[in-house]
Amino acid sequence: MNDALANNVTATDPAAPALPADGRFGSGPSKVRREQIAAIGAPGSPMGTSHRRPGVRDVVGSIRKGLMELYNAPEDYTVLLGNGGATALWDAITFCLIEDKAQCAVMGEFSGKAARAVKRAPWLAEPEIIEVEPGGLAVCSTTPGIDTYLYAHNETSTGAISPLRRYGDDAALTIVDGTSVAGGQVIDVADVDFYYFSPQKCFGADGGLWLAFASPAALERIAKLVEERWVPDFFNLQIAVNNSLKNQTYNTPALATLIMLNEQIKWMLANGGLAGMEARSRKSSSAVYEWAENHPLVQPLIKDPAARSHVVTTLRCAPEAQITKVLADLRDLGVVDIEPYRSLGADGMRISTFPSVDPDDVKKLLSLLDSALI
Repeated sequence: MNDALANNVTATDPAAPALPADGRFGSGPSKVRREQIAAIGAPGSPMGTSHRRPGVRDVVGSIRKGLMELYNAPEDYTVLLGNGGATALWDAITFCLIEDKAQCAVMGEFSGKAARAVKRAPWLAEPEIIEVEPGGLAVCSTTPGIDTYLYAHNETSTGAISPLRRYGDDAALTIVDGTSVAGGQVIDVADVDFYYFSPQKCFGADGGLWLAFASPAALERIAKLVEERWVPDFFNLQIAVNNSLKNQTYNTPALATLIMLNEQIKWMLANGGLAGMEARSRKSSSAVYEWAENHPLVQPLIKDPAARSHVVTTLRCAPEAQITKVLADLRDLGVVDIEPYRSLGADGMRISTFPSVDPDDVKKLLSLLDSALI
């Protein structure tokens, strides 16, 4: 272990940096609050009961209602949910939401995966790809002949955030992956047609589930395409629509994930809603970026401050920082999962500042890093 770091954290000097109360700073799976875990085994928990009976369906109904309230969503939008996470949904989109030709904005590995699913679908026209190098911001551009626009609201791998807006004419759909920022930013879901996310980021649950706000136009497109095409049941979004309206999923979900998600939505609503969550995350991310901009060995990966995520902060480190060794030492101290995403190389950090992460713990982490990077 870095000698200075080891000496500092074990020193009796009151000025020595303290360890964070909770050392989980991963960008997904993310920190799960203890209250969420406790809810799984609380009296009346539906764990071990049928997902098509009262109990589990009550939890799903609470999730759907809570999300509508949290986002102040239009009454004609529908909250959908299904199994398989965003990976399954990317394929489902190619079957059920893209009519023929899509445009995809790619600015990192996750937005690239969504674009690859579209590109590999043999029944669709070759998509138009707008791509930038990791660290940049890719945005869609209204183009004749495009019936579906796809982009990531927040690119989880690089920490770049896009403006949320609709593209194309009235007949086109705008589909947005909000996975790593959903629950951490005030938005108007009416700005797009299909805003989807997974619960293992800001919502602090586990993966394997997807959720989405669907507009009337998106529901109409789904109904049309599943009538025209053969669609495997697992990717059939009309089946997901039909089951969601009954507060259930087509196949058995992970009940613990639903319970933790429901508990987090309640916590968010009780603590200022999306505005409160965004303020909490921005307090943490601002501290990270200010620290990086003033450190001789560290700088933000995203150069444009307006394009920097406030829930997934990404940093580039100078080689002399020996950051790989520093992060291994921090892991020994219980501070985990701040390594950069695998496609970005080793000389960096990715620190989540999701709502569940305590801003005071972020400050303690930065103090530890100051002690290590000397």
